[in-house]
Amino acid sequence: MDFKDYYSTLGVAKNATAKDIKQAFRKLARKHHPDVNPGDRSSETRFKEINEAYEVLGDPEKRKKYDELGANWRMYEQAGAQGGAGFDPRQAGGGAWNVNFGGAPGGQSGYRTMTQEEMNEMFGGENPFSDFFQTLFGGMHAEEPRGRAGRARTSRAHAGRDVEQELELSMEDAYHGTTRRFSIQHEGQTRNVDVRIPAGVGDGSRVRIAGEGEPGAGGAKSGDLYLRIRTTPHAQIERKGRDLYIRVPVPLTTAVLGGEVDIKTLGGKSLRLKIPPGTQNAQVFRLKGHGMPVTGRPGEYGDLYATVDVQLPRTLSPEQRAHFEALQKLEAGTKNSAA
Repeated sequence: MDFKDYYSTLGVAKNATAKDIKQAFRKLARKHHPDVNPGDRSSETRFKEINEAYEVLGDPEKRKKYDELGANWRMYEQAGAQGGAGFDPRQAGGGAWNVNFGGAPGGQSGYRTMTQEEMNEMFGGENPFSDFFQTLFGGMHAEEPRGRAGRARTSRAHAGRDVEQELELSMEDAYHGTTRRFSIQHEGQTRNVDVRIPAGVGDGSRVRIAGEGEPGAGGAKSGDLYLRIRTTPHAQIERKGRDLYIRVPVPLTTAVLGGEVDIKTLGGKSLRLKIPPGTQNAQVFRLKGHGMPVTGRPGEYGDLYATVDVQLPRTLSPEQRAHFEALQKLEAGTKNSAA
């Protein structure tokens, strides 16, 4: 188990202010966040290191303890294993890390963007903190009175595991948002929970219901229930992120001469799409603000893209055929005159 140089991890000096530390953390967290680097294991590891460093340096009490212990942390570890035999980090010697800055200046205590629970959720339940961190700031067990079996220690309380369940939604429900009722069992008792699914949720996204997972141990809190959304395909509309795509049947005469066609949006509105004369098959028109609502941003929507699908007549009446034949002769005459 190696010593963790948290100042080096964030790229700041040992006398950096709380503001400097916060700014360094935010910059690095944005760069290495798993959402920005999906599937990149090196960025995932770096993000954990950055979060751990800020967990310590962003908290005045933890930072003070870290600065006092410094490179002599092994003496603290050994003292803890012996029942805390009077180890005073300030008497441990003059190592380069044996410095006490008196806590982080600026009064910015406890600012962070990711809790341990959130890190556990992001990385599949594994402990996101290093053994070094656990030695200094975790893993402390409360001692019970001595007995014939010797000194005993209580087991560590731990939160219950999260539970994940798939929820199938139509694209209309995903557009408008909906409420679903779930029956949840806790220790043999069943109760109903109404869950509001926000408008705009995407396929594969998760909705969190706090405290409805497995119960915790030792008085710790329960885990969370996560609903993983699976949207069923729509007959006419395709979704890509916040944007929607639809094919619009357009009669041949309307494509040639121009006109208007009706479009029914996923939100239930009827729109009139203007078709200019000479519109070609597969031409795309953008209808701004008629796509999916953006979750968490009221009033913000994606766009709707309408692709023209020119409809050729399958059968012709005698009168229609006569008109098409006349048009054919006219086109032939135009070509001959041009030649």
